[in-house]
Amino acid sequence: MSTSKYPKLSGRFDAKSVTSIDRLLKDIFDVAIAVAQPTSRVPQFLPAPPRGRLIVIGAGKASAAMAKAVEDNWSGALEGIVVTRYGYAVPCQRIEILEASHPVPDANGLKAAEKILKRVSGLSADDMVLCLISGGGSALLPLPAEGLTLADKQEISQALLASGASISEMNCVRRHLSAIKGGRLAAACHPARVVNLIISDVPADGLHDIASGPTVADATTCADALAVLQRYAIKVPPAVSAMLESGRSESLKPNDPRLPHIETHLIATPQLALEAAARLAKEAGINAYILSDAIEGEAREVGKVMAAIARQVKRCAQPAQPFKPPCVLLSGGETTVTIRGKGRGGRNVEFLLALGVALNGEDGIFAIAGDTDGVDGQEEIAGALLRPDTLARARKHGIHPLASLANNDAHGFFQALGDSVVTGPTLTNVNDFRAIFIAAQPDNI
Repeated sequence: MSTSKYPKLSGRFDAKSVTSIDRLLKDIFDVAIAVAQPTSRVPQFLPAPPRGRLIVIGAGKASAAMAKAVEDNWSGALEGIVVTRYGYAVPCQRIEILEASHPVPDANGLKAAEKILKRVSGLSADDMVLCLISGGGSALLPLPAEGLTLADKQEISQALLASGASISEMNCVRRHLSAIKGGRLAAACHPARVVNLIISDVPADGLHDIASGPTVADATTCADALAVLQRYAIKVPPAVSAMLESGRSESLKPNDPRLPHIETHLIATPQLALEAAARLAKEAGINAYILSDAIEGEAREVGKVMAAIARQVKRCAQPAQPFKPPCVLLSGGETTVTIRGKGRGGRNVEFLLALGVALNGEDGIFAIAGDTDGVDGQEEIAGALLRPDTLARARKHGIHPLASLANNDAHGFFQALGDSVVTGPTLTNVNDFRAIFIAAQPDNI
């Protein structure tokens, strides 16, 4: 790539340099999304045709796009059904596409889960189930365990989302209150062969955590799920407590005889997206460093830590320092937000606002943070951009950064400044994406 696309990425920061840095940050976010598109990833992992029928099922924000990629690259007969988030449907000819609510489940998700279970019943050993799983599948397959209701699931889901629990903790609870997750969907496919094509949106790519693992075994227990609820003081109906205490809603374990014919492929991951972003930055003449693809913790605390790292890189040209400006620090993972205020939430924008508050206008440090599925929290906004003058501009508009952070209203903060990043449905989901650009000091250029 010619560096002429970004004519001024260092030096003293005038309007031209700010525009170039904004463009670079948006471009590396875009390429992180593009590399994980089902259109390019799915065809590489399609299995050989079975002797019997091919049934396609799936759930997640990318599942409809994955289904379309299967249809476009499969010459034989197939049929199936997948469920995706409202607004993420992609028209298919042979695979039925359903839509439901995310992140809080609804009745359409319940109906979709029931239809998927029915579609895979009565299969033979000659049949194959191609399961297309991506992030968001937990909410889109809310079929409750026997004795529970959809209302129970909705109440617990809302409480978990506001609690600050990690995605692994939330999905542990979801698996053990489900009639379809935690390997149960794979068991329903038995004795057919199951081939999973999975787009990971969780730290460390834990298969049982992606959409709460409907077609993989799970080593966690009902006791683990109960401990999560107790840890975050989440009140649940008596039926939920009784179910977990008795262990009768246990998920399927690795030695379950119904799970021997399962083949799983991770077709896109957060690391893949970060590597693509790093390549683009390097092509633009900027050093790129991937810190981690699995950062977790409170979004505002991660923002403080990243601010300290960025400031150290910018100010201290120490001999042992591995990072040399101008550079981009890249990271992924899934942070959490404990809702205490009345704002609109969003873990990526909360991270970014906390980063900005900690940097306090530090010259030469810019950032972007966004969710690769195009939805940060419950907003149809992917994330936002941060510049050295962000806090000063906010104060001129009468917006107080600390008050916005305390109210969990980072979306409102960045939207008022015109700094939101809106992608629309991206049709993929490889979790959070963060990039911090650190310019070289003028006397070091």
